[in-house]
Order: sequence, then C-alpha cells, then structure tokens
Amino acid sequence: MSPVAAALDVSHLPDYAHDWALVDVETSGLVARRDRILSIAVLTLGPEGKPVEEFSTLVDPGCDPGPVHVHGLTTERLRGAPAFDRIAERVGALLRDRVLVAHNAQFDYDFLAHEFARAGVALPVTRRLCTLALNRRVEPPTDSFSLASLAAHYGVRQTRAHDALDDTRVLAGIFRASLAEAVRLDLALPLVPCPPRQDPRFAPKAPKVPCAYRNPGRLVSGGPLVQGMKIAVTGDTDMARAELVARSVAAGLNVMGSVSRHTSALVANGGSSGAPGSGSAKARRAASEGVPVLDERAFLALLEDVRPGTPHQKQQPAPVAAATPVPAVAELPAPRQAAPVRTVQPFGRRRVLVLGGSHEEAAAARARVVELGGAAAINLSASVTDIVLFPGGERDRRLARVTSMGLPVHEPAWLGSPAPQPAGAPVPHTPSAVVLPRGGVVDLPALPAAGRWHVGASWAAPRADCEIDVVAFVLDEDEQASSDGDFVFYGAPESPDGATRLLCDGPTEQTVTVDLGALPPAAQRIAIAAAIDGAATFGDIGAVQISLAPGSDAPVMTQAALDAATSERTLLLAELYRRGPLWRFRAVGQGYDHGLETLVRGYGIEVA
Repeated sequence: MSPVAAALDVSHLPDYAHDWALVDVETSGLVARRDRILSIAVLTLGPEGKPVEEFSTLVDPGCDPGPVHVHGLTTERLRGAPAFDRIAERVGALLRDRVLVAHNAQFDYDFLAHEFARAGVALPVTRRLCTLALNRRVEPPTDSFSLASLAAHYGVRQTRAHDALDDTRVLAGIFRASLAEAVRLDLALPLVPCPPRQDPRFAPKAPKVPCAYRNPGRLVSGGPLVQGMKIAVTGDTDMARAELVARSVAAGLNVMGSVSRHTSALVANGGSSGAPGSGSAKARRAASEGVPVLDERAFLALLEDVRPGTPHQKQQPAPVAAATPVPAVAELPAPRQAAPVRTVQPFGRRRVLVLGGSHEEAAAARARVVELGGAAAINLSASVTDIVLFPGGERDRRLARVTSMGLPVHEPAWLGSPAPQPAGAPVPHTPSAVVLPRGGVVDLPALPAAGRWHVGASWAAPRADCEIDVVAFVLDEDEQASSDGDFVFYGAPESPDGATRLLCDGPTEQTVTVDLGALPPAAQRIAIAAAIDGAATFGDIGAVQISLAPGSDAPVMTQAALDAATSERTLLLAELYRRGPLWRFRAVGQGYDHGLETLVRGYGIEVA
C-alpha cells in the first residue's frame, strides 16, 4: 500500500469524512433480478480510514452457481453455507449509517437490494460511492480501471482475485489511495443517493416479440395489411385486448403502444362522438398525422389475409475461424476512424483544461485543443497536462490546486501557435483514446460474445437548480422506437430484453450500456441524449464529455467533449448505428431548445 494511502486521515475534512462500508459480492450471473449472491464480504472503515469490523461468508443461492471458472464456487463448496435471509440482519447492521463503497457499486448495490427484498428485510443504505467512478474522475496513469490495474498502480497487494474477502481488502487500499488523490485534486466525491432514481427493484416487462419485418408504410384505403405494418389500438375492444394483440403479432404485424407519423393504422371503436376513438390522445395524434383509422371489425377482417412482408436483414459479423482465439477486452484493436480527424503535432498527447471565459470562448478553446491533436478536459484530474486561463478563471477554485501541482498555465493566445514540447521531454501518460470532434465517427471492432459497450456522459459539477438525465432510444430503420420499452430512462432503466441499460455512477456521471449482439434485428440505431430538468441550459452546464469503452473498467477507446450553444435544454450526445456489417459510433452534440418530452414524441413514443 502506498504511504499516502496508509496514512490518510480525512476525519477533519467534512466533504470526505464518512463512515464507510466496503462491499464485494460474487454472484451466479450478471442480472440482479434473476441471479443470486454466492459470497459476500464487508469491511467497515471509520472517517480516519482505519478498519473497524470485517465479515465474510459463502452463501447458498439455492440455484446453479453459474460461471465456476470465474469465481471457483462450486455447488459442493456452497453446500451447508447459510441462505442470504439468515445473514441479512448481520450484513444490514454493518451497512447501517455508512456509505456503501464498491468497485462498480451499482452492480453490488442492485444485488444487495434484490437479496434484501427476497429476505423481507429493508436494505439500510442511503448513499453509495463507486471506486470506478471515483478513479474516472482522478484519471490515474493506468492502462485500465480494473481492480488489478488500480491495485498495481497504488501499490496494493492482491493475492486471490474473485475472492470476496481478498477483493474487499484490496478495495480498501485502492479506496484510501483514490480518496487521497481526490483530496489532492479537490474533487467532489461521486456520492449517489440510494435507492437511485433507477430503482433496482424495477423488473422489466416480458420482452416484446420483435417484429421480423420492415415497416411497409401506411395502410392504403381498401388495401390489405402487410407484415411489418405498425398498428396501434385505442379504447375498448370487443375482443380481449391481449388476444387482439397476440393475433396481430402472430400475423407478423408490429403492435405499438403509441401513434407516430410512421404508424400504419390505428384500430379504434366508436367514441362519444360516434367516430372511432375520437376521444383518445392516440386518435387525436392519428388525425394530426393523417394515420388511417379503422374499427375493430374491419381490422379483424383484414387480419384474415395479411400479405407477406420484407424481413429485416440482421447483419452478421464476418465468421471467425474456430482456431482463432477471441481477444480479451484489453487486446481489442483500436477503433478505425471512419472519417479522418485532423490533428496537428506537436500538441501530442496533451490534455488541456480551460478555466474562465464565456461559454462560447471556452467551447472554441476546447475545439481548438482537439484540432491540435490534444484532448479537452472538463475537470481537473491527474491526467491534465496544461491549463488555458481566460478572464474570470482566476476565481475558479481549481486554480489553487493547479498552482500547487505545478501545471503550466497559458494565455488563450497559446492555442494559436503552441510551442512544441522540448526534445526529449517526457511524454505525459494521458488516455490514448481516439479523440473525436463534434460529428466524428469511428467503426467498432467486434466484442466477445458477452461484451457490452459502455457510453459514458459526464459534466463538470452538479447544480442545485437542475438535474441532468441521460436517456437512450433503440430505433428502427425509420428512426422510431418499436415500443415504449425501447425508451430507456431513469424510470425504466432497462429495455425489456436487457440489451440496453442506464447506470447512475454519480451526480455528474451516467452511463448507457448496450449489448449489440442482443438487440433485435429491427434495431438499427441507439440514440443517447441528455436533458435538463430545471431552468438551466447546457450553456450554463458547460461541456459534456462522452466516452466509449468495451466494458465497465476497460480503457476508454473513444472520447469527445461536446459544447452546445447557450440555450439548449436537450442534447443529442451520441449514437451507435449499423453501417453494412459494421456498427459505428458518432459523437453528435446536437442541441435543441425544447425539453425531453418533444424529443421522446419525435421518436414515436407517447408521453403521459
């Protein structure tokens, strides 16, 4: 353990002084609502960083233990261990009145929440802190943010990976060292209130059967139904709604929960005015969009003879020879730039933080940094190499830390013709990710079968007068959501098929994860946006940094700093989209003055 970490005492610093409960769990799988805890360890620390109490045990999950090759916990080893309900009170006592700390904390918290719910015991956790999120802010010079990489960097000895107790002891060393770095950099801790806005008890509805056919367009008067047509139903129906939907789906139609300009037809019986569905919001939307409306009897007659449609063609990656090993995440090739990004050396791998100035001045400076081949930072971290100081920046609280760290501070004119680094000067250890400008695109390499892409969004500091919500939309070839479940947000943080998830990593950091291999064939694009709930605009917030990584603790492969103009309240951040056999990632940065509701409706989702 590093001397700084061992000697750390923050009990006199209110922003950092808490009672902590460090937790690690080994599980039978990755889905908290389905899988179970196999072992758990809890280590409590006081505000001065000294251990208080330690507890660990195996747990009998009452099910198959899952990937034994990962955790080594066989059915035989778990036989005779207590069920979780027998240890819930003991674990709860250790967690009570403490901040839960874990590496990828939402994972551990979600599993605990489900296990406590099954045991009928309240989970006494009100706040959590993720050491992954904390180190993403610190940005130490490591190749990744895995527990092993951080342990090696901070000098923490690791003896038995995937052993809950050893991982918790290693986590304690990493946490102390990370906390010391946060104090040195004057970083706010990414504390998350619990339960988070994305309630871990949320259980997605049964997955909607994806429609296998492309949307052929509107129903023509007197014409037949065609497989792939998007059908919505409103009001009371003579046939049970579930049966009507089931028959429609069986015929190859795509039954939607809302009406948009891409809806083929609306099924509605007579309303109070005698016109089909005249009183419903769906009928009003159909009227405004010119969507054909037919009653249930006429629809059932057409349902007897649905014409063949055009199947979706799901692109498959090129086959891999059986003898070719699947690369680990750390060995994945860097993404290929689909459009060349103009860079100018000798800016090299500098990471530049802009302080002060108007929003327009700071945005232009960050764009210039990227143009010169560097990366624009939005927070002070261990990887920042240079500071550009505009008028007003001298009042930024971070400037005192910049001075104590000895970082070079430049006038804005320095960006016009930056001096080259002296020959033989050490190369700064800054992230080697591809830096994209607004609109920049990269092709994605293939991930292992169980891989997920993580698209992170972060901003400089929380504001008391607003909240920022990151959302995602799974879209078809018409750039429309196929169902309400294809809108992923804080109230529904997981798509019904589990392919797209929203994670809350802290008050200024949220992540959308996507399993591209689990998406339905109709999914052509995943759009990721951020919206402000409150009076502020993105001009008040400043730059939003987006990053793309092939795993929760994997090195960032692509990043961009997005600056909206002054008035936007909704910002389309990025998109993953199909292009032939490939998936691509684009840094979008398109802002809109309207709120989230208008964006949601534009993607074909009805908002209550």
